[in-house]
Amino acid sequence: MRPIGKNIVIETIDEEVKTSSGLLLSAEDAGSFRYKKGKVVKPGSDVSVIGEGDMIYYDKRSGYTMIINDKPYTIIQERDVVVVI
Repeated sequence: MRPIGKNIVIETIDEEVKTSSGLLLSAEDAGSFRYKKGKVVKPGSDVSVIGEGDMIYYDKRSGYTMIINDKPYTIIQERDVVVVI
């Protein structure tokens, strides 16, 4: 698998969200956040700042999901990444 240009292939990570008071939020409540966490599987040929294996937060409204080798991956653009951890 080799993404082209500014595309990035990621695996989405479902986080357990806990408030500062220790309450666990339901998946529905956590889904209301604008950003999701993911792990970079492969950056595109024109992506220079984000590397393979980086943990990122990206705009959940961006990208699309593809099945590659029987595994779901999300394809996003470099501009949709807001934080690299």
